[in-house]
Amino acid sequence: MGLSTAAAAQMNPNDLKWGPAPAVFPAGAQMAVLSGDPGKAGVFVIRLKMPVGYKIPAHQHPTDEYVTVVSGDLSLGMGDKLDPAKSAKLAPGGFAVAGAKMNHFAFTQGGAVVQVSAEGPFAMTYVNPQDDPTRR
Repeated sequence: MGLSTAAAAQMNPNDLKWGPAPAVFPAGAQMAVLSGDPGKAGVFVIRLKMPVGYKIPAHQHPTDEYVTVVSGDLSLGMGDKLDPAKSAKLAPGGFAVAGAKMNHFAFTQGGAVVQVSAEGPFAMTYVNPQDDPTRR
């Protein structure tokens, strides 16, 4: 089953339109939408560009999240708080799935670009409400 001609999309990295990531992410990340609309129902694909030392505290999503490391390093772990000892470091090409409502966290030491696919609308709930940047 392939994409219809109307839904086909092709792009190279230079075609991406980067902008600030939504406020629910800690400050400093940039996001580009490759396909779909993260704010609406349906499948979407985004890229998230994270600077050196970027951290996303423990959180969950209402749907499964599929993450592929495009460049850099990403450490990802499951649990109720960001704990480097409970994470796995993924290199470019690395892949991870965080199941719906599964608490997980992520961080990068050297910076990273990751591609995320999920079913929208996108939502992110932090385990510790004080970690939610929208509450500041």
